[in-house]
Amino acid sequence: MRAHLARVDAVLVQAVIAAALSFAHLHHLASAAGQDGWKAWAYPVSVDLLLVAAWRRLRSGQDRAAGWCWFLVALTASLGANIATAGLLDLDDVPDWLRILVAGWPALAFLGGTLLAHTTHEPPAEPASEQPTTAEPVSDSSVPAEPELPAPSTTSVPAALVEHARKIATAHEERTGTPIDTPTLRARLGVPAPLAEQIAAHLT
Repeated sequence: MRAHLARVDAVLVQAVIAAALSFAHLHHLASAAGQDGWKAWAYPVSVDLLLVAAWRRLRSGQDRAAGWCWFLVALTASLGANIATAGLLDLDDVPDWLRILVAGWPALAFLGGTLLAHTTHEPPAEPASEQPTTAEPVSDSSVPAEPELPAPSTTSVPAALVEHARKIATAHEERTGTPIDTPTLRARLGVPAPLAEQIAAHLT
């Protein structure tokens, strides 16, 4: 247990030292590039926050490509500041390209942080298992029954119309030798089919 605690303490101390040195290098570089005052202190915070956000995305297992992309961007900014302050650049006369990179960092960090915080990766939907479909027999109860036509009413037909139809039917039977059918009676009377059926019912 003591060995484990000692190992953890050593890791934490090392992490604190590394973070403090990196923080100081980023502040020094930002200040040399013209970002004075509180702005120079904000640069190392911005780089470290982007590193943490990218690392959390990698640990979550979602959209690892974006996590690695912004992790490398932040790591490059941190390593670049460490190397630049190691004497490879004249910090009293910072080149214009470095000033441009430092000035453009806030917009880049804001874009990366926004994408990492608000872009979620939804797992692909699992394909639905295909099950064979079987045709179910159609029961008789599912087939709508044909509506029954009401029986022709033998009421409400004027007597004069029935008498006229009777004369036409008698003349037709005398002429042809067969009783008149309903379509012929309807054509001779010029009445609708329902009324012709009612009249024919009176003649039977």
